[in-house]
Amino acid sequence: MPIRISNLRLPLGTPEDVLPGLLAKRLGVSAGDLQRWRILKKSLDARSAANLQYVYTTLIDLPDAALKSPAVQSRLRDDAVLYEPPPFDDPRGGDEPLAERPIVIGSGPAGLLAGYYLALKGYRPIILERGRPVKERVPTVRAFDRGGAFDREDNYLFGEGGAGCFSDGKLTCRLEGPDVEWSLQAFVDCGGRPSIIYENRPHLGSNRLPMLCRNFRRKIEALGGEYRFGCCVERLDIRDGRMQGVFTSSGYIAGSQVILGIGHSARDTYETLHAQGVPFVQKAFQLGLRIEQPQEQINKHKYGKPEYLELLGAADYTLQARGTKDVFTFCMCAGGVIIPSISEPDCFCTNGMSNSRHDTPFANSGVMVTLEPHEFGGDHPLAGMFLQRQYEAAAFRLTGGEYHTPIQSAREFLSGQRPSSETHYSCSYERGAKPASLDSVLPPVVVAAIKNGLPLLDRKLRGDFLKSAILVGPEMRGSAPVRIERDLQSRQCPNIAGLYPVGEGAGYAGGIVSAAVDGLRSAREIVRRFAPLR
Repeated sequence: MPIRISNLRLPLGTPEDVLPGLLAKRLGVSAGDLQRWRILKKSLDARSAANLQYVYTTLIDLPDAALKSPAVQSRLRDDAVLYEPPPFDDPRGGDEPLAERPIVIGSGPAGLLAGYYLALKGYRPIILERGRPVKERVPTVRAFDRGGAFDREDNYLFGEGGAGCFSDGKLTCRLEGPDVEWSLQAFVDCGGRPSIIYENRPHLGSNRLPMLCRNFRRKIEALGGEYRFGCCVERLDIRDGRMQGVFTSSGYIAGSQVILGIGHSARDTYETLHAQGVPFVQKAFQLGLRIEQPQEQINKHKYGKPEYLELLGAADYTLQARGTKDVFTFCMCAGGVIIPSISEPDCFCTNGMSNSRHDTPFANSGVMVTLEPHEFGGDHPLAGMFLQRQYEAAAFRLTGGEYHTPIQSAREFLSGQRPSSETHYSCSYERGAKPASLDSVLPPVVVAAIKNGLPLLDRKLRGDFLKSAILVGPEMRGSAPVRIERDLQSRQCPNIAGLYPVGEGAGYAGGIVSAAVDGLRSAREIVRRFAPLR
């Protein structure tokens, strides 16, 4: 049985090739006795800025004789224990025949991993994407940043890879276990660096995600799967409580097994599904503003030695302030930029991203508050979505309808001072910013919570959080404001057999990896029940 060794520490800058020797010494064996070893987890202990250390958890295989030796057995305690990782649930194909190919709606992380698993198992899925292939999507997004027209089907949120393709590439996930490891390995197989499997806060970068999305597609297509771009689902074909197919902008597609991975910004699809009787319920969601500071300021705060910057790159932070309503930072983008997060015309919303090099002079992060369903102001299942739309439209009008971002210094926001139209703010948002009071782009309860929480967050960074900081907003897409109901075991809608809601848009995930795992798990239930297509 393998041995798991935890709390193994290396000072920053120490090469990892010393690990086998340290592991062998810890177990009282020679390095040659290590049949196999791998890193399970790697994290940075930054509690002492003057003494940063990496902390490792590893898994080691020893020959039976060495494992049973008194020297090794005497060392199995505390941070060295026998450990057998749980196996990945990978069922063989079921026995029930499947008349048509499974349909996957959406090519974001949930749909992508669902389609990839189905393709690997021989089910030749059809993946429907309302936007364009990533090669065409990138120049459209760049043109919009430079002042071009908004395309409601091809933007930061719609197109190959979904919102995940331009969402910074953070692979942080609270989930653990073999499904997470399988999903991360899939990203590695499609071009991600191997260390994302064990890093505590892995980051791919928005510049690398398009390549990964394209590589996933090539693998899926090589296995018999099919992508259909520019194919927007207009209505589900539901008869006698069962899926029969989907009506799309490109015609009708028959299919009894449909994975619904539409993302949390497909509001027109939400409204269509609700009208068809798909069961929605309100869900708490996160919203707020985006704060931006000079990255150099954050680096100086976090790193006690100048050489740490070269070793670690741009510094990040994660902060929380307790109060009547908690305020917390979200999706911190070190060395990043602020981007638009727009899925509808005449609305404005922000987000952040950073490339793999984290090489801009800006640090930005969401400053978020959780809004509960009773605060939405209505009983309609889509009330949270209507609230998002209301404040995004207000932000669009506030800046004169050019998709500029409203902007205000943090000090002005806290004091209630209206910024002068002549004030110039340094900001990474490329399309342009317009000075405005941000009080009007969020519900009053959220504004009050952020005004209460910002000084508390500033204290945690000893004055380096608000110094020179600007605020833009709103940021409305922290999570979905709805959940599509599904059965716990079958993962299907309780009143629509064959419909599998997955990912952030269905209200069951909160990031790239959790959405990918959710898509994988629903695809696995199709495999468990149905025979592969011949």
